[in-house]
Amino acid sequence: MKVGLFIPCYVDALYPQVGVATLKVLRHLGVDVTYPKGQTCCGQPMANGGFESKAVPLAEKMENLFAGYDYVVTPSVSCTAFVRHHYPNLLKDSHTCELASKCMELVEFLHDVVKPDGPLGSFPHKVSIHNSCHGVRELGLSSPSEEMVAPFNKIRDLLQLKKGIEISEPERKDECCGFGGLFCVEESAVSSRMGLDKVRRHIATGAEYITGADCSCLMHQSSIAKKNGLQIQFMHVAEILAAGL
Repeated sequence: MKVGLFIPCYVDALYPQVGVATLKVLRHLGVDVTYPKGQTCCGQPMANGGFESKAVPLAEKMENLFAGYDYVVTPSVSCTAFVRHHYPNLLKDSHTCELASKCMELVEFLHDVVKPDGPLGSFPHKVSIHNSCHGVRELGLSSPSEEMVAPFNKIRDLLQLKKGIEISEPERKDECCGFGGLFCVEESAVSSRMGLDKVRRHIATGAEYITGADCSCLMHQSSIAKKNGLQIQFMHVAEILAAGL
């Protein structure tokens, strides 16, 4: 299978190490992956802000850029959810949409397609998993607590391949951290308090690191932890999986 690596604009600008870690893990697992040049924003900020028409040219560019790949993989839950659930509508009048059906977030691609079963190096630390809203309820990375289904967590399954790791989840494990894109700007006081409550619950697990599949949620919580003098570190799941490889 031929895989195209999609690195969202905010990952490229703020967390390039997450993109590098994603590539490292995929190549370590034998995936034929390439990075198409000329990538830009997928259009999510424009559409979320009410300017859907401004997102259409970006969606068209993404569709053309990733044509010919079997899968398009990205270390971003929210961007994957946007492409998968909103591109068909954005492109209905201007372009055939194939990207929506083949775009996968890194964790779901590794868990559901690659299915690694051997050890992936070691990470002798205690981590607490942040289950972001898009990941839980749009991509199915873990079981929603409000539904009566058997519990599962794809992030946990992958992290268990690291030797020496201790994994936990906070109380109210899939409650929103308060980021929510524009929500953290428009309702900053509420957003900040939600984030503070979330970080404190992670710390209560005894974890050294908070990890998750979306840099935006980790960025929000990291800034709140720093502002409030809370001692805990943050790593994207791709960085932990790549550690020691």
